[in-house]
Amino acid sequence: MGPRAYWKGYLRVSLVSCPIQLFPGISDREKVRFHLINKKTGHRIKYCKLDAETGKQVDPQDIVMGYEAGRGQYVALTEDELKTIEIEGTHTIEIDQFVPRSEIDDLYLSRPYYMTPAGDIGRQAYVVIREAIRKEGMVALGRVVLTTREHVMAIEPRGKGLVGVTLRYPYEIRDERDYFGDLPEERVPREMLELGRKIVAMKAGHFHPEQFEDHYERALRALIKRKQRGEKIDKPKERPSAEVIDLMDALRQSAGDGRSTPLAHHQHVTRRSKQVAAKRSSMRARKAS
Repeated sequence: MGPRAYWKGYLRVSLVSCPIQLFPGISDREKVRFHLINKKTGHRIKYCKLDAETGKQVDPQDIVMGYEAGRGQYVALTEDELKTIEIEGTHTIEIDQFVPRSEIDDLYLSRPYYMTPAGDIGRQAYVVIREAIRKEGMVALGRVVLTTREHVMAIEPRGKGLVGVTLRYPYEIRDERDYFGDLPEERVPREMLELGRKIVAMKAGHFHPEQFEDHYERALRALIKRKQRGEKIDKPKERPSAEVIDLMDALRQSAGDGRSTPLAHHQHVTRRSKQVAAKRSSMRARKAS
């Protein structure tokens, strides 16, 4: 049995339409998930919904949604009231326009879906839409209602099919000037820039996602297996703090240039002198005691 469709409807461009299905393009089911349990009994933890002020348990029928309009002041909204603004799902993705892919900032990309034809009927129309978008090198923009929310979706060819990616709205994107605005304009010394470019060239390659491993997930599964075998888990050792070194020296070493800057050499000598002095002072203190 194949994967279950997340959404079914139609894809339409002007008067051309075809039945389609959407399947989630990503999944986190394979990741380790935890439940909260009582360590004394091994039983799952059950939550009760309590009134934050009275501490009394609240019946489900008395719980509504609330928007915090001010500190401790809420606007209560019932399910029926929320239904009055629900966007009616037309089950049709109407393509409004086509834009160059380069104009869509990656920050707007949200969640991908595989878009496949639903049955043999309309398959030819699906192929026509796919190939027209491919030949023009554009991305189609349409709107779709998923779980009562309307989303803008960018649709583009991928192999023999189509992929639709929901886009974030502008109000969801934080302004980069809030983070980069105060960074000063700095001139990079030519030698540093050349060394930096050399490092980039040395590490240049191609993107192969299968090379990237989730090390934490692997370690987590190994830890669980060790616990299942009854092994004792020791506390982790403290990691040594990173040593600050001269930037030029770090660049040269990274680029394969063994030369050391006078500043780096001075820092090394000074650091070594302090270590020797501290050791001698400790030895004198022990003799005195």
